[in-house]
Amino acid sequence: MEDASYKGMSSDNIKGLILALSSSLFIGASFIVKKKGLKKAAASGVRAGVGGYSYLYEPLWWIGMTAMVVGEIANFAAYAFAPAILVTPLGALSIIISAVLAHIILREKLHIFGVFGCLLCVVGSTTIVLHAPQEREIQSVAEVWDLATEPGFVFYASLVICAVLVLIFHYAPLYGQTHIMFYIGICSLVGSLSVCQALVLPFIFLLLCFLCM
Repeated sequence: MEDASYKGMSSDNIKGLILALSSSLFIGASFIVKKKGLKKAAASGVRAGVGGYSYLYEPLWWIGMTAMVVGEIANFAAYAFAPAILVTPLGALSIIISAVLAHIILREKLHIFGVFGCLLCVVGSTTIVLHAPQEREIQSVAEVWDLATEPGFVFYASLVICAVLVLIFHYAPLYGQTHIMFYIGICSLVGSLSVCQALVLPFIFLLLCFLCM
């Protein structure tokens, strides 16, 4: 018997979903456009990987960077409407978009494991979208402060900051060139805090806009 309390996705969740999907599209496409620009710049100058800056004069690279900025803004705005558990996994769709466009535009081979990984991203994202919970609404800035100063969050944030500093200043210089997981770890740890900030900052921004009206 279907749960009578289930009311489907709210209008805010739908807005967040649309913004998150738009973000994935822009960000996924931006990687391909930027790489196209980097390859074009490398053909006429010093590669960026060895210290060259000729890509800064390449319009394609700037188009890709602009697309990434637009995508990040859309992703940031999505957190104002939908819970993080809905928005964050949809970022994985940018991987699929990049993989498909790389195969079509850059002529890069997409192997069977890549296809399987893309399918897993689609299944996982779809499952989360269909079963995303309703998020408790934050009513005031004071409530945000109370949540941010809870012992559990303060301990977690302190632990993450310490781990990131150790990775950046000790492990990354020693092993970063041969083990990509150190940079992935830094990105993931910082991302876990930036998601929390993205949940709060849109609310504060909207509140300030409302007070100024």
